[in-house]
Amino acid sequence: MQSIRTADELKTICSRVSEEFRSKRRVLAFAEYLELFASDPARHSRDAAAYVRGAFDHYGKREVERPWGKSTWYNLFDLPWLERSEARRDALVGQERVQGELYRVLSNFVREGRPNRLPMLHGPNGSAKSTVAACLMRALEHYSTLDEGALYRFHWVFPSRNVLRGSIGFGDSSERAQDPTSYAHLPEDKIDSRLFVEVRDHPLFLLPHVQRRELLDRICKAEGLSEPLGQRIYRGELSHKNKEVFEALLSSYEGNLEQVLRHVQVERYFISRHYRCGAVTIGPQLSVDAGERQITADRSLGALPSSLQAVTLFEAFGELIEASGGMLEFSDLLKRPLDTFKYLQLSVETGEVNLRSQNIQLNCFMLASANELQLAAFREHPEFQSFRGRLELIRSPYLRSWVEEMAIYDAQIAPQIRRHVAPHATRMAAMFAVLTRMRRPNADRYESPLRGIVSELTALEKMDLYSTGKPPERLDDEAQKLIKAAIPRLYDEGDSYAIYEGSVGASPREMRTVLLDASQSSQYGCLSPFAVLIELEHLCRRTNEYAWLQEEKQPGHYHDFEGFRRQLRVRLLDLLEDEFRVSSGLVDDASYSALLGRYVHHVSHWVKGEKVQNAVTGQLEPPDERMMQEVEALLKSADDTRERRHVLISNIAAWAIEHPDGRVEDSPVFASYLRRLRDAVFGERRVAIARLVRDVAILVRSNGTGLDAAQRRAAQRCLDALCQRFGYEPESAGDAAGALVRERFAEILA
Repeated sequence: MQSIRTADELKTICSRVSEEFRSKRRVLAFAEYLELFASDPARHSRDAAAYVRGAFDHYGKREVERPWGKSTWYNLFDLPWLERSEARRDALVGQERVQGELYRVLSNFVREGRPNRLPMLHGPNGSAKSTVAACLMRALEHYSTLDEGALYRFHWVFPSRNVLRGSIGFGDSSERAQDPTSYAHLPEDKIDSRLFVEVRDHPLFLLPHVQRRELLDRICKAEGLSEPLGQRIYRGELSHKNKEVFEALLSSYEGNLEQVLRHVQVERYFISRHYRCGAVTIGPQLSVDAGERQITADRSLGALPSSLQAVTLFEAFGELIEASGGMLEFSDLLKRPLDTFKYLQLSVETGEVNLRSQNIQLNCFMLASANELQLAAFREHPEFQSFRGRLELIRSPYLRSWVEEMAIYDAQIAPQIRRHVAPHATRMAAMFAVLTRMRRPNADRYESPLRGIVSELTALEKMDLYSTGKPPERLDDEAQKLIKAAIPRLYDEGDSYAIYEGSVGASPREMRTVLLDASQSSQYGCLSPFAVLIELEHLCRRTNEYAWLQEEKQPGHYHDFEGFRRQLRVRLLDLLEDEFRVSSGLVDDASYSALLGRYVHHVSHWVKGEKVQNAVTGQLEPPDERMMQEVEALLKSADDTRERRHVLISNIAAWAIEHPDGRVEDSPVFASYLRRLRDAVFGERRVAIARLVRDVAILVRSNGTGLDAAQRRAAQRCLDALCQRFGYEPESAGDAAGALVRERFAEILA
């Protein structure tokens, strides 16, 4: 085994760090920074709001299609720079409207020159408000490490006495002529003191207003910028400490700005949540967000030039200061007493925080969160109206798609269980959670005949509409088209209500407990969907603990928690039966698709009055009426043949127009017919399926005792298919088979 030369390894690491330090231009003189600024003034002049919006733009966006319409997804919420497993665990799921609202608010701040309102995410507990803020902060952290997101601040550097000597600590004119153009790159042994600036003023604030504006105008003209730079770079002022130092040095150098700028060391900094640099979260604790303290009494600053030792300098501190240049999150803001955040009224309006001896200019994107209970109470407070004009309320409801809800559980909860997660376990939890959030639609808001369809829509059917766009199969084709077209209206209906859809229901946190408890079931050797249903029953008994369990049951099974569990059990058994059918090998699944594809092809020519080319002879022949009637008999649609054929082709054509690059086989219309065809064929083989399911249960539970060789081989093939195609393990497949035998096939096998 080859040994590692640690000394060489360390040397390599040190060399790489040094190279990275130089390549990232970590320390610059003022003149060097000005050159860098002139190379891309739009990038280097951004205030915090423009910087955050720049992060949105850098990672890009894409269009996503949901049953309720198309939305924009901003890629930064995927955390694409992280390892896949970490990104999947911590990324945001859903909430495209929240993303869009945040981008809109940021764009308004950029247009107006500064953040002049406080965006507040509000929603029920566990509705991803903190996840949104965390993703933004992590994006800013990564963005600040890139050249496109480079951030700079400056400090003051004072050389040692052997570099500068003189009665006032800065040397006479003859000595200055021999000094370097800047002290920014002096080695540590030639520096007496460095005055750290905590507020992160922009380096160009060191230039007087008039000259700064003229310089910026010339730079913009040279770069051919079509849009003006942000107001902050033109109007920004030095903080109190910087202004005092600047004036003292300018006086000492008798107005020579060039000599003053020699003491400026521009430093690149990086946003970090861990080190509370440009990314800070304030909880609802009773703490002061900003303060100041005098620093010139500190003995460690005795090496400052004599002209500065007589100046009273104050150092600002607190979360508002630490967040300068980045983002500040007020988590659960309304859990604080009102007096602790009253200052935000004036601060948001003026862009400043008033301290005892100075005003601090705010340069951070502030984002607050609150749950609905606190916001509802705050609305009743006399001070609410004065705050309302300074708040930008952004609703963050629970997800209403079980597909998205399940993605949260699969990414964040399932990996922690450390046991096999059986198929459909997280689906059952997700479906139940979303069902508890469904609210009965107000049918009076819809015109006839849609009104009648909406009035009969059940909670389970509404959940399916939101999650997959699947209309109730009990409806005829025309009614299905009407209800599918109405999904956006249904989805938005509750926006005007105080208790809107998604504001009440089981939270992902409660489902997390359900899944973790179910994984410890002594009855099952894995996280079984049946164990999840048992834990959901236990959860529903705790009516005194959860407000959503106290909702009154309404027609359509809305808030019918016992009914939800029954419906989910039926759906689970349907899924299991379908998977056993597909895995049985009795009929090749691809043959259904081929048959239906041939049927659609012939129906298309029949509707157009055209002939079909025979694939064998090449001759043009009339569409195969016998084949079409046989398929329609299986689909139970032979009574109104002509109308159904026209409807089928119209629906597929409409889908093809919306999806010009899609295949007919991918359309939901095709999928619906394919499912009905499969059910019809397997209905004739139900006895054979039941026996095979029983044999799988015997194979897993009793090691195949009593099965002959042919039965054992067939059961093993089915079990292998279940594991390979659907993610089962023998234990979970045995649970599924046993449940089907007991609850679906008992009479057949009797």
